[in-house]
Amino acid sequence: MVQHEREPEHVRVAVIGSGFGGLGAAVRLRREGITDFVVLERADSVGGTWRDNSYPGCACDVPSHLYSFSFAPNPDWPRTFSGQEHIRAYLEHVADTFRLRSHIRFDHEVTMMRWDGEQLYWVVECANGAVLHADVVVSATGPLSDPKMPEIPGLDSFPGKVFHSARWDHDYDLRGKRVAMIGTGASAIQIVPAIQPKVRSLTLFQRTPPWVMPRVDRAITAPERWLHRQLPFTGAARRGLLWGIRELQVSAFTKRPNELGLVESLAKRNMARAIKDPALRAKLTPDYRIGCKRILLSSEYYPTLAKPNVDLVASGLSEVRGSTLVAADGTETEVDAIVFGTGFHVTDMPIADRVVGADGRTLAESWKGGMESLRGATAAGFPNWMTIIGPNTGLGNSSMILMIESQLSYMADYLRQLNVLGGRVALAARPSAVGAWNRRVQERMKRTVWNTGGCTSWYLDASGRNTTIWPGTTGEFRKETRAVDLGEYEVVRARPAEPAPAAPKPRKGRKASGAGAGAPEAVAS
Repeated sequence: MVQHEREPEHVRVAVIGSGFGGLGAAVRLRREGITDFVVLERADSVGGTWRDNSYPGCACDVPSHLYSFSFAPNPDWPRTFSGQEHIRAYLEHVADTFRLRSHIRFDHEVTMMRWDGEQLYWVVECANGAVLHADVVVSATGPLSDPKMPEIPGLDSFPGKVFHSARWDHDYDLRGKRVAMIGTGASAIQIVPAIQPKVRSLTLFQRTPPWVMPRVDRAITAPERWLHRQLPFTGAARRGLLWGIRELQVSAFTKRPNELGLVESLAKRNMARAIKDPALRAKLTPDYRIGCKRILLSSEYYPTLAKPNVDLVASGLSEVRGSTLVAADGTETEVDAIVFGTGFHVTDMPIADRVVGADGRTLAESWKGGMESLRGATAAGFPNWMTIIGPNTGLGNSSMILMIESQLSYMADYLRQLNVLGGRVALAARPSAVGAWNRRVQERMKRTVWNTGGCTSWYLDASGRNTTIWPGTTGEFRKETRAVDLGEYEVVRARPAEPAPAAPKPRKGRKASGAGAGAPEAVAS
């Protein structure tokens, strides 16, 4: 008996990732009446970056009531700035509340997505051997999902422990150890105060000092939580106030960076209160405009750097010789463990190597000169493929959940347009539309603090182009993504199948040989 291979499962939509973007997409699909979808998750639980980043002190630098979905308010946030465990629990709650579990396929890491131009669907391959066909793919892997490890000569021969902040080794005990922290970004300023009391010594390697402002965090009182539960509009009002304040701040970042001088004075005063040593203050004082890199929030970072078991090396790590770390300025430090807080692949996302479009090129090849998309969502040459938190959708001062929800609205209208068009159909972003959109974005970017502030940040790609940040308010972005403009897309329809050639008629006086000979072949519809 012949064993036939099982046909790949066909779904209307395949969502990649189950962080805020993926779960938000799943909720929106259900609200649109679409239940024929799957969420492919490479790990064994939901949470995305809030599952992967579990380092000591991990917390959000956006207020809790703004860092949550508008359609899933949480009246029980315990603190004004939530810790990693509370945000991850919130995402688990969203998955349960909106009955998303049946759609999620855990341990399904996507290794390749190929566009089939004949059938007009995506062939999605997973590391575990699963293959699916999807009319539409929504990539919600996020820019903070793949850690970036620098190439340091001699690192492979280091005899101690090495790990990235986003892959924290909780089985390794730091107590009594000599630890090096590489990097001074958002993760490092949380890790340093959290581990300092435990370690024998802590050496911080700093290439560029960050601007740090106090983090005004406190416990949310029981009466406040009760009020938000009993009168939900109070929670919505709190969220609205937090949103409005940040919208008013945007113009200083995007149009009038010189106005940020007052903020710099406040940041320097904050530093001076904790750091009395003028030499250390000099090392910690940035030489670029505040806001050029993300402004970091911490009330413990500076006091921790003044502790006797903490040493700041104002230079990057350049070489490892056995257990000795050598900085670019020649400083040598012997350590037992190295923690890298060196960020993520943001402008060179690995997922781009796994997407093959209509012309046979990968997304990474298409983006070789820099990431570009239409309204942060669709790329030329990749029909029916969308991304959540795509190029130029990042924020420098507010909540990414606001941007995600705007992109979910765009996704919903995209699917509605496909339904209206009917049949086997795809929408392909016109290169002219993608180019026009990105010229507009880059023109607005020219006067922003991220481009004029005098720093090198992870917002910029290898060519110095800012392909990460949105140069406007979240309200503006919501207007730009409210609906799909079909004029920006080419409508692609499946070619009708050609009828099979008719069989020759049998000659008179002779019967056709073979069962069914002379009968017309079925034509695929």
